[in-house]
Parts: sequence; C-alpha cells; structure tokens
Amino acid sequence: MPEMTTATAAFAAPPNPFGDLIATTQQALTQPMGPWPGAHLPDWVIFPLAMLAACAAVLGFIAVSAMVLIYLERKISGHIQSRLGPMRTGWHGILQSIADAIKLLFKEDLVPDASHRFLYSFAPVLVFVGALTPFAAIPFAPNVVVANMSLGLFYILAFASLEVIGVLAAGWATSSKWSLYGGMRVGAQMMSYEIPLSLSVLVVVALAGSLNMSEIANQQLYIPFVIQSPWALVAFFLFYISALASAKRAPFDLPEAESELVSGFHTEYSGMRFAYFFLAEYTSMVVLSAIGAIVFLGGWNFPFRADTSPWLGAGQLFVKVAALLFVMIWVRWTIPRVRIDQVMYICLKVLLPMALVCLIGATLQVVGVPAWIMWIVFAAIVTGITITGRRIEKVRATQPAGQTA
Repeated sequence: MPEMTTATAAFAAPPNPFGDLIATTQQALTQPMGPWPGAHLPDWVIFPLAMLAACAAVLGFIAVSAMVLIYLERKISGHIQSRLGPMRTGWHGILQSIADAIKLLFKEDLVPDASHRFLYSFAPVLVFVGALTPFAAIPFAPNVVVANMSLGLFYILAFASLEVIGVLAAGWATSSKWSLYGGMRVGAQMMSYEIPLSLSVLVVVALAGSLNMSEIANQQLYIPFVIQSPWALVAFFLFYISALASAKRAPFDLPEAESELVSGFHTEYSGMRFAYFFLAEYTSMVVLSAIGAIVFLGGWNFPFRADTSPWLGAGQLFVKVAALLFVMIWVRWTIPRVRIDQVMYICLKVLLPMALVCLIGATLQVVGVPAWIMWIVFAAIVTGITITGRRIEKVRATQPAGQTA
C-alpha cells in the first residue's frame, strides 16, 4: 500500500495562503497603499502588526471555543444526570456562558494579604500562555495554520508544559494549604503523565518520520495511523488517557478536588484571574483533542481525502475533535475520581511500560517488518493476555475467601 510506505519520503510544504498568517500579513502590508504608488509601512511596523493579527485570530478562536464548551458541558452533564442544565439565560440557556464571562469581568479581584503578589498575579497569565501558544502550530485544515513549523509537534508539547509551572506557582504563591496541596498534586500528576503522553506521540513520529503536523496529516490521505499500525492504535488510547490527566479532567482532577481541597490550586483566586485558569483548562482540552485527531485519526484526510479542499478538511477535523471533546465530558460525569496513589500507579506501571512497548513495535515496523505481521503479533499478544487474565480470575474464584494466590 503506497500510503503506508512514505514515512521516509521528502515532504515539501504546500503553499499556505492563509496558514502562514504572519508571513501573509507581512506581504499584504508591504503592498502599495492608497493613492500613493509604492508607499508601504516600514518593516518595524509590519512584523508587530502581523503578530497582533495572528494573536487576535487565535484568541478569538479560543474565546469562542471555551464558551461553547462550557455551555455544552453543562447541558451534556445535565442530561447524563437526568437534569436540563441551563435553561433561563437565552433559549435553552445558550447565553449562560456570556453571562458568566460578564460576571467574572466585573467581579471583585481579591488578593490574600499573605500571598506573594508577583507570583500570584503572574501565575494565571503563565497558565493561559501555556495553553495559548500551541495553537500557532496546529493546522486547522489543509494550508490553514498560523506557522507551518518543521518541529511543530515538539513546539506544541514543549509550550504546553508551561501550564505546570504556572499552576505550581499559583499553589505556592497564595500561602494557602489547600492551594499548596493542589499545586503539589499538579507537580506529581501532570509532569508524570507528560512522559507516557510524549512516548505515545513518538510512536506516530517514528511511523511518519516527521514532527511537522501538516506532513503527519498528509501521510494519512486514505488510512489513519491507528489502522496502519496496531502500535499506533494502542498509543492513541494511551495518549487519550494521558491527555485526560494532563488537562486535569476527571477522573484525574485531583489537583482541584473540591471534596478534599475546596478548589485546589485556584482556591484563593477570583474574578478574571480565576477565569484564566478556567479558560486554560478548556483550551488544553481543545489542543489535546486536536493533536489526537491530527496525529492518530487522519487529521482532515479521513474518511475522505481533503488535501485540496480546505472546507471539507476543516469539517472532518472538527467532527473528530468534537467527538474527542464529547468523550472527555462524558468521562468526567461518568467515572468517579481515583486516588492519588492510583493515579501514579496507572502512569508509572501501566501507561509508561505500554508506551515503551508500542514505541519498540513502531520502530520495528519502520525498519521493515510488514504491517500485516505486526497485526498478527498484536492479535497474539492480546489473545495471550486475555487467556491469562481469565485463568487468573478462575483461580481466584476457586480459592476460599481471605486467601490469595
């Protein structure tokens, strides 16, 4: 199958009329302006304007996405729990997110007397920047990306790690025991789950031979990597579980466990500073869902090839991201919270070894082992694990109560 053997092929980035937004804005601003032929803005004005245009586009997308997600989470959780959710502010409560944003904008901004004022003010900004900057390298459709970076996936994962530092600073700066406990949990949880998350992504990087997000998507014109390789299929589930923990979503929402820590690391925050943390959480959900859709599920190219149709590609990518976001919301209101020791056990003794096995399997596939052989090996491993598990259950069922094997 030719699509599965192009991992080492050279990739030439396609023309990017909208995507390279900074370069496009620079080019537009250097064109002759008004009735004066040849007049143009100087370079020291053009670049900041191009940067502002890119930031405005990303900020607008983030703001709208967060408000829509907050509304959908309330409605979905309401129906899961046999409730209606927001109903009074607008038709079926559709204006509730806007009302909440206005409320937070005018809410009193309180600063604890014992807090470290600089870190207290800087932490929400750092968390939000860590959630904002990855959008620069995420392609939304063919040729639609702010900056088409050759190391785009590395850039996304690197800047997403800034959120950990901001949350740690927020937990320490408020001089509150509840916030400090939440911050320490974040330090243990988020930094630990970044390891299996990165290893699961490396599986596809090995198969694609590139860190460029557009190239990874273009290598899935007909078949996504979760079908091309069994190791990518397992890596996708590992990535998604790690993404839930990295985004502090239930059942891994221990850093802000309201039943134990009041509100965790942002207990002492109010007004717009609290809104930054809230916005960063939903932004991280969108970023991680977009990575999963592009890297594992074919991006904009599956089930229909859309490398020449930006609208079709954007629609297909939107459906995949929306499906992953829906599962995140569904899981939050379905599965109970796990203990902190269980969180670390899942990361270090389950996800991490499985991610390493997937990476080794993907490496073998890259060096020449056919995909069909890998699927046979994978099926044999799954069958062996299933049979062993059933035998262990039978042995335990035949033992008297209180005895172990």
